[in-house]
Amino acid sequence: MRPELRFETKKMRVAGLGEESCLPDLLGEKILQNELVFRLDEEDEIYEGYGRRRNAYPYRQYNCYTRELKEQEVQTAVLENDSLRAVFLPQYGGRLWELWDKEKGRSLLYTNDVLRFSNLAVRNAWFSGGVEWNIGVIGHTPLTTEPLYVARTALESGEPVLRMYEYERIRKVAYQMDFWLGEKDRFLNCRMRIVNESSQVIPMYWWSNMAVPEYEGGRVVVPAGQAFTYADGAVFKVDIPVVQGVDVTDYQKIPRSVDYFFDIPQESPKYVANVDRDGLGLLQMSTKRLRSRKLFSWGSQGGSDRWQEFLTDRAGRYIEIQAGLGKTQYGCLPMAPHTAWEWLERYGSVSLGRERMAMSHAERSASLTADIQRAGEPERMERILAETKSMAKGPASLVWAGSGYGAMRSQGKWTAHLAFQVPEGPLRSWQRFFETGELQEQDVADRPDAFLIDGDNIGFLESTLEGCNRENWYAFYQAGVWLTQDGQAERARCMLERSLQLAENPWARHALACVSLMAGQQARAGEEILQGMRLARRLPRWEDRLSYMKEGFRMLHMMGASEEIRALYRELEEGLRENSRLKFIYISALHQLGEDREAARLLEEKGGLLLEDIREGEDSIGRLWLSLHRDEAGREKKLPHQYDFSAS
Repeated sequence: MRPELRFETKKMRVAGLGEESCLPDLLGEKILQNELVFRLDEEDEIYEGYGRRRNAYPYRQYNCYTRELKEQEVQTAVLENDSLRAVFLPQYGGRLWELWDKEKGRSLLYTNDVLRFSNLAVRNAWFSGGVEWNIGVIGHTPLTTEPLYVARTALESGEPVLRMYEYERIRKVAYQMDFWLGEKDRFLNCRMRIVNESSQVIPMYWWSNMAVPEYEGGRVVVPAGQAFTYADGAVFKVDIPVVQGVDVTDYQKIPRSVDYFFDIPQESPKYVANVDRDGLGLLQMSTKRLRSRKLFSWGSQGGSDRWQEFLTDRAGRYIEIQAGLGKTQYGCLPMAPHTAWEWLERYGSVSLGRERMAMSHAERSASLTADIQRAGEPERMERILAETKSMAKGPASLVWAGSGYGAMRSQGKWTAHLAFQVPEGPLRSWQRFFETGELQEQDVADRPDAFLIDGDNIGFLESTLEGCNRENWYAFYQAGVWLTQDGQAERARCMLERSLQLAENPWARHALACVSLMAGQQARAGEEILQGMRLARRLPRWEDRLSYMKEGFRMLHMMGASEEIRALYRELEEGLRENSRLKFIYISALHQLGEDREAARLLEEKGGLLLEDIREGEDSIGRLWLSLHRDEAGREKKLPHQYDFSAS
């Protein structure tokens, strides 16, 4: 068959994502990579911590999802030829969801049987499976659950090309992904492009995150003899494959959750493979810009098993192999002004055979490296990348639109071919603000519509606060939010207090509490968030009350305000009291107040509390259970499997 590009729908069981939070993300989620120290040699050249972020501003958290599954039709884009069928989810960050080797009748990726959200991403909500395209900041991308722009174009030879693109708001870059299958291709072509049109050096991050089956007797094959890893909060380098007595390429033997970032020599082809005991599986290759490869394993202890179960229904276990711009995910790379970075990735089948599976890691990788070089793959990929440059910079026919944020910036010549649109609604009023200086004032009962103020335009907003916006509580609030997240505490407090003078509102109360908490003023922060929560209980929309209460209870929990948590929880409406995070914080407060019998009863009722948004690396529910359950000698009892999330 000639290569095809089709737009279809697929029936899937999907959990409710819910709306994004009504509040700006000022405090952020816990990001493990932000807390590391480095013990490396002078030649390793890791950009240690470069580009770290405390929060996801201007994005908001997705923290109101549930685990309840409902069957629904999900939009897909399908590329197919005689050898491969690739299925993408444009509504969910453009995820490559399925990749089928049609000749072998074999799936090359781990495809989850559900879309079920958990707290692993920069904006909380994340789901496992397929290939995720992570851009901009350390961690799972802010766009992982967002719809992208989808368009159709073609190669000069006529083969259809699927284009997906968006504007990443933290780094302020446009990026595009062009996918195609040639008539005789046995590998899916993925042509990536990031453009920094600013006059500033910016931190940049990209990792293509491949979920692949955890095969019995499986192996990762990569052309490296060393890797960067971490333990006990420190990053260091190890020789591979054997680390502390374990061959880490034999991933089922890895005991604990861990990352290995393989240090591929500069002259080597850039690839990684995941194969079963017979040597069959996925091979991912790229041009030289995408220099690094990684293995992530959940490990093989109790908490590892619990996470694998938690993220799926019946799809089984998986590992991740990844490909990135930097040597590790512990920092970003500096991207020069007025620069485009481009590379090509290829995904397809590999067959090593049982004979090579019996080899050592060094022999196996050397043999596959020789195959790739003999086939001329590195040169072929660089040639394809160069030959398709005009296609990548050419126009495409829009199929589905993404967000309007890309159209709010001044578009340069290197992204003029990307058709960004401003939809009717809040962004139109923001567009008028940037044209006229007058910001539309919202009703205090409505959630803030968007957060577009940053270091480039805060001066413009402040210049209007003595003129057309001098009586506008919302304009002062927006200024205060940006100054808060920028660490300008006193200026932020002045703006937020002026907002409250103009109109009592829960939004400025929350931001003021964040200012105080960041300054270590816990008592003051507690008073401010309590006032905000009392106002938020009267918000007309249930989703806004929920997301506000989740943030408020989280802040009070951070402060150890157990008595306030107990009193507030008992005043909540029934629907909010049943939220698992709010209930967990309440149970924790009861324990802190010595009401252990009631805390244990609530934790165990209805078969045990399922903490829907437990964070990766968080073992709080396990620690709470253990502290509530001791034998007569005061010793902790064995932790039930359902509460064990301690994979590391």
